[in-house]
Amino acid sequence: MSDHLMQTYARQSIAFTHGEGAWLVAEDGQRYLDALAGIAVNGLGHAHPVLTRALCAQAGRLIHTSNLYEVREQSAAADALCAVAGMDRAFFCNSGAEANEAAIKLARLYGHGKGVENPAIIVMEKSFHGRTLATLTATGNRKVQAGFEPLVQGFLRVPYDDVAAVEQVAAHNKSVVAVLVEPLQGEGGVHVPKANYLKELRRICDAHGWLLMLDEVQTGIGRTGHWFAFQHSDIQPDVMTLAKGLGSGVPVGACVARGVAATTFTAGKHGSTFGGNPLACRAALTTLEVMQADGLLARATVLGERIRSGIKQGLAGVAGLREVRGMGLMIGIELDRPCADLVAQARDQEQLLINVTADSVVRLLPPLVLTDAEADLIVEKLLRLIRAFVA
Repeated sequence: MSDHLMQTYARQSIAFTHGEGAWLVAEDGQRYLDALAGIAVNGLGHAHPVLTRALCAQAGRLIHTSNLYEVREQSAAADALCAVAGMDRAFFCNSGAEANEAAIKLARLYGHGKGVENPAIIVMEKSFHGRTLATLTATGNRKVQAGFEPLVQGFLRVPYDDVAAVEQVAAHNKSVVAVLVEPLQGEGGVHVPKANYLKELRRICDAHGWLLMLDEVQTGIGRTGHWFAFQHSDIQPDVMTLAKGLGSGVPVGACVARGVAATTFTAGKHGSTFGGNPLACRAALTTLEVMQADGLLARATVLGERIRSGIKQGLAGVAGLREVRGMGLMIGIELDRPCADLVAQARDQEQLLINVTADSVVRLLPPLVLTDAEADLIVEKLLRLIRAFVA
């Protein structure tokens, strides 16, 4: 690793040269089964032939012009994204943090438009929304915030999956203009809320004229078995943020909105030099097209259940297992002890790429193109690792 890189990552001592589907190949030729997909980014796996052809063709025509001009690929991506999301308008950026920054700015502008002098946004404990100053303030993790004070004002924090706490804030604070929440918490430990949680938040927001803003950066684009996790709850958000799986590895994010939220931003109120350029939007549009053509939403549901049930059955009665949870191919295996060592053990002993979050939760975010045999292989490898680890 170069000495000229800032040491912002505790990188593993492995580099990959190429990949195919759910597999990555290291410099020494060793193949690894990828159960992390670039942290929920490579939904189409690695080197998907349709995506590769589309990107090569687009790069040969046009990569960037800026938003000083119309971008036809951006319009096509916005049309396709709003169609599957049931939303009205999209703003394209480059990352999940930028998408959440856009949502935060939109909520504040919306609040000022209503005459609220100091607009506040309700956020959740154990949440993760990014590492810019505003998004790390919104994040419910003190470790992420430490050293970056003073933090940004205008956020009110409540426990996740606690409707009563939100209602308590509503009763005593007249400056609230929005709620920002993950439909499932990812970095916080793959926490799945009660079935009526989003419906209750929608009810409260409607009653008080707040925007319901969903951070679907990790859960969106088919990860949970629907296009978006909110579609499990039969509600519609006012604002939704996306990134990760949207471009299948090409950096692209989006803040999509409907109703009054869709018209809150006007010319000059927000922008991005790179956001929504032709190459990124070709990646997004092709990702959506491939997922529809190949039925990957249904596959995520089937494969997720296959992996979760396999792990539950294989670890039944094993001391040390607390819970197996998740939706679709967003899966958390919580143990009763810190288990970060499993990452290196999985890589070195089983040639399996996984992640541990919240200290004690093995997180699986495999590509949506996973085969049945590859799903079973993930289970087989994990069962060996976890049994040995907790023994």
